[in-house]
Amino acid sequence: MNTVDRLSVLKTYKLYVGGKFPRSESGRVYEVTDSKGTWLANAPLASRKDARDAVVAARKAFGGWSGATAYNRGQILYRVAEMLEGRRDQFVAEVAAAEGLSKAKATAQVDAAIDRWVWYAGWSDKVAQIAGGANPVAGPYFNLSAPEPTGVVAVVAPQESSFLGLVSVIAPAIVTGNTAVVVAAEGAPLPALSLAEVLATSDLPGGVVNILSGRTAEIAAPLAAHQDVNALDLAGAGEELAKELEVAAADNLKRVLRPAPVNWSADPGTGRLMSFLETKTVWHPMGV
Repeated sequence: MNTVDRLSVLKTYKLYVGGKFPRSESGRVYEVTDSKGTWLANAPLASRKDARDAVVAARKAFGGWSGATAYNRGQILYRVAEMLEGRRDQFVAEVAAAEGLSKAKATAQVDAAIDRWVWYAGWSDKVAQIAGGANPVAGPYFNLSAPEPTGVVAVVAPQESSFLGLVSVIAPAIVTGNTAVVVAAEGAPLPALSLAEVLATSDLPGGVVNILSGRTAEIAAPLAAHQDVNALDLAGAGEELAKELEVAAADNLKRVLRPAPVNWSADPGTGRLMSFLETKTVWHPMGV
């Protein structure tokens, strides 16, 4: 049998907005290279319009996602881990190329990311026990505090950890009922854009996570100033950009999680999980 030469089928990466895969509305792309400068792909260069569309999608999805049971949200996050396990080799290759890692180190990063989805899935129906409770008051009343999601969270993903760091900022935001607009790492967006394909087939409702690629400052600025964004995670913003975004976020009193040095491979704890929760306190008279 003769061997027939064939052209490679190069992957076309797209944004992920509202459960769909649009190209950037401007039609722009930018070159993504590996650590040695070798071309990997053209990634969509998202615009301000794409950012606004993503916020609209996230707000539309918020009611249904925040209203779902905590147990159901945990099931869906676990399903994401299942889907990633089935595409493990693909993500190992993408992370190795994106971050210049050996196969062994990339495998460790991907395995940790899969485990992190499972870890946060387990917290879905337990966070209320540590973030809420009954408060002692002087009077014939029940006084109960319960955590509620903040709303739409704009996330600037870590630049140096294109996959494990990405998962470590998305999962804690959405497991408690928030929806997210994520700005992928500018220099290594491909693992994030591939993650979108997993999210789209894992029972996660469209709009709960929206992923944009492009120039971090260009996309993050309109998100920080957007009046319908409730919180901002600046994990991947540099010092100067973080200051600019925090000033913009103050206009509608967004909750802001400032950037700080993080070892994404370490135990994440509950700090980020609790960062985008509000506390609702209810008084109720005791029956006589």
